[in-house]
Amino acid sequence: MSALPDETLRKILIQIQQSAVQSQRSLNLTKQQCTAKERERRIVQLTISEISSVIHDVNLYKGVGKMFLMVPQKTMEQELEAQEKELTDEVNSLNKKSKYLEKQFNDAQARLRDIVRFHHAPGQ
Repeated sequence: MSALPDETLRKILIQIQQSAVQSQRSLNLTKQQCTAKERERRIVQLTISEISSVIHDVNLYKGVGKMFLMVPQKTMEQELEAQEKELTDEVNSLNKKSKYLEKQFNDAQARLRDIVRFHHAPGQ
């Protein structure tokens, strides 16, 4: 098998390196987003447990812009449970994206190693 010209090899290496760097950046961003969504979800879970432990005739208020609206406890619980489900779905989606980006990054690194190994193999 003939070796690639140095200029072509250099272009391929740069392209693979850029792909690896972009995958790594996207992976870091995705992990940060996942951590933030997990934190939000934990806060919602704690709020749900606090609300469910209070006496049913207590007034609950929900922040809406710069004001607060009195909300029935059942409505508040339903809204928070819907929010928790949405956050769980987002976390699952971000985890899938993270796995895909990790695979993409690892593939790019493997291609770089293969090219370097082939290019510097004895007898070349």
